Amino acid sequence: MPAERLLPSSEAEALVDLAREIARDELAPRAAAAEEAEQFPREQFRLLGKSGLLGLPYAERWGGGDVPYEVYLQVLEEIAAAWMTVGVGLSVHTMSCYGLAQWGTDEQRDEWLPEMLEGGLLGAYALSETQAGSDAAALATRARLDGDDYVVNGTKAWITHAGVADFYTTMVRTGSEEISCLLVPASTPGLSAAPRERKMGLTGSPTAQMIFTDARVPASRRLGSAGDGLRIALSSLSSGRLGIAACAVGLAQAALDEAVAYAKGRSQFGRPIIDFQGVEFLLADMAATVESSRACYLDAARRRDRGMPFQRQASIAKLVATDGAMKVTTDAVQVLGGAGYTRDFPVERYMREAKVPQIFEGTNQIQRLVIARELKKA
Repeated sequence: MPAERLLPSSEAEALVDLAREIARDELAPRAAAAEEAEQFPREQFRLLGKSGLLGLPYAERWGGGDVPYEVYLQVLEEIAAAWMTVGVGLSVHTMSCYGLAQWGTDEQRDEWLPEMLEGGLLGAYALSETQAGSDAAALATRARLDGDDYVVNGTKAWITHAGVADFYTTMVRTGSEEISCLLVPASTPGLSAAPRERKMGLTGSPTAQMIFTDARVPASRRLGSAGDGLRIALSSLSSGRLGIAACAVGLAQAALDEAVAYAKGRSQFGRPIIDFQGVEFLLADMAATVESSRACYLDAARRRDRGMPFQRQASIAKLVATDGAMKVTTDAVQVLGGAGYTRDFPVERYMREAKVPQIFEGTNQIQRLVIARELKKA
């Protein structure tokens, strides 16, 4: 179980307890079978919406929970510990709502945001392209203004929830030096999903290209002004990286819990293997990694909640937590030995799922670049 938390209020504690209960009773029992069958857990997202967990960091006026980011991330950690696909999906949905919540007009928010935050609509974030991953400014998907509509052509790549989302927060080029943000409904004619990528982990979460072929999007669905797109994208990613950090900590905590339980129950040479120094030191290092990673994301979240700069701390949290999760899940397989390499135990799945958080929301090499640039500014 996670270490005892220092939550800011009894209401926050109750919220994290609710997330833990849902994770234990509704998510964890279904995760392995759904991942094996590559089934997308849409009903579980609806459950999160009905439980008030799908829009936690956003304003109550539009159906959100209006809770500090520090609390939202701890809820996210509980969800990811039970089912990483759902945790990552919740983080992606939260990031997909960010552009509208922060940059939309009150009229736009009144019209679209409540259904997003209450579970009726599930979001996707469409920034990356085949040749514009880490170099977001190089995107080539274009939107030409034609009367009251933008006509969009291009292909977005590596899109979480591709083909199952209800809306796509999409960055498009609206001029030679201008990137804008459009809130694109999934029902838009000319928008289609390519076949799903065949991934090593998070197999319940569809990832695919989204193809725009003369897709007409009303200009009223542009968020912010023309040219605000890259600023919206980078701001969204700073907060989204904290979501991925929290998910990675949840995954690592689940792997640690499994390894400790196995080491207590497995005996060799007449005693539990947890009594052997080689195992207990390994478990101690795993625990230290989990707790230090958690401290990193909580520190960054508290800075965000206080209105302080947090971009460097968000990149540090994402880097430390995701590299840590890869190490902890790999070591969990080692603790279980041959059993850990089989699908009879979940740690082999955890290890496969731990790899991609080192890649999305900016690779960990990009995080090092961000951190270094922030240090140069100091």
